[in-house]
Amino acid sequence: MKMLNGKALALAGVGIATLLAGCEAPPPEVVQNGYRGLAMQTNYNTDRLQASLDANVPPEPIPAAAPGGPKAKDLYKNVQVLGELTVAEFNRIMVAMTNWVAPEQGCYYCHVNEGFEYDGIYTKVVARRMIQMTQTTNANWQDHVADTGVTCYTCHRGQPVPEYVWTSDPGPGQPSMIAPTGQNVASKSVAYASLPYDPFTPYLLQDNDIRVIGQTVLPQGNRSSIKQAEWTYGLMMHMSSSLGVNCTYCHNSRSFYSWDQSAPPRTAAWYAIRHVREMNNDYVVPLSEIIPASRKGPLGDVYKIYCTTCHQGAYKPLYGAKMLKDYPSLAQPLPEGGLEAVKAAKEGVVEAPSTQAKAEPMEAPAPAPAKAQPAQEAAAPPAESAPEAEPAAAAPAQPAPAEPAAPAASSGPQLRYPPPSMMQYPPAPLQYPPAPAPR
Repeated sequence: MKMLNGKALALAGVGIATLLAGCEAPPPEVVQNGYRGLAMQTNYNTDRLQASLDANVPPEPIPAAAPGGPKAKDLYKNVQVLGELTVAEFNRIMVAMTNWVAPEQGCYYCHVNEGFEYDGIYTKVVARRMIQMTQTTNANWQDHVADTGVTCYTCHRGQPVPEYVWTSDPGPGQPSMIAPTGQNVASKSVAYASLPYDPFTPYLLQDNDIRVIGQTVLPQGNRSSIKQAEWTYGLMMHMSSSLGVNCTYCHNSRSFYSWDQSAPPRTAAWYAIRHVREMNNDYVVPLSEIIPASRKGPLGDVYKIYCTTCHQGAYKPLYGAKMLKDYPSLAQPLPEGGLEAVKAAKEGVVEAPSTQAKAEPMEAPAPAPAKAQPAQEAAAPPAESAPEAEPAAAAPAQPAPAEPAAPAASSGPQLRYPPPSMMQYPPAPLQYPPAPAPR
């Protein structure tokens, strides 16, 4: 029997999930998050919800450091990112990062006996770049992370490598003379649906349109096809599973396409896709040259970020626990003067100078614009670039017009790691490699 796919699968999933939830014991908790009578609700099994809550408890914060004292950059060597912190606050954040990322390995996961300033160990270079990624996320992507923010613990949860990462999937073995199509395989990545099993490469690494409904007449110029819809729904199934929600967490079941009838989290999801893409291209992929093969996928690409990396089954990572407020040094790149200057700028006493962090040992590609911003800050993202069933969390201040203009296409960095040809998601139509020649 051919498996359901596309929009039919999404709609069926909503109904089936509701039906099955009603047959479970104990009775499910139902949270309405949209218009009444349109199944815009999230169903929680109380037993599984408690297990999820227990798995998303943040660690207790380390007590704040005493104010004052010399700067870390003046006492320690080769402090390139957090040098404006006082020595006490610098050591506090180092202890916190050790507990978040490498509690068993300790300080020597990133440092060596020859001297803590030594950069020869790759984990130290990676850690420095990840601190910058965290600071940039909290400063520039509040449309995605809001004021909750993220820390190293959001992804790592006490492990050197986050539990949930992805690499380009080579797919199952193909019989001779059969070209791989990238789908029709029961894959966990798309909730075992008959959808493309690697929707991450075209959307979370490459910058491709997410589209289900065409806006041009046939046959000229219409690249919105059933096949493209299947790729889109592959990513949507991943997002739904990652956040532990139904399609109707973001979408109105009567019109998945319409932005003015969508639930508020859909806007944050629009930004989230672009944010994750930036993190992969600007921070993760450029580290490919120094990360060892043991931490790469079967095709030689590094572990990358997707929705599950942070969310891990919760509609908000750690169910919205605001760890960042206890570690303000991760809230933005530190200007000259450190946290004191940041605090004074917020209070309007002085304007903190905006200085760039010192050059890193590894040069990253020129970053793309921070986000593909719509014309108005509060407006919903444009329909031309919007995915068809995305979940996350943030609301537009006012409804969007039915078809706002698309933002200018970003000129992202050239990837050092080219994905396999099968995953070079269309211009139009989909292009697949030829079948292998018979031997």
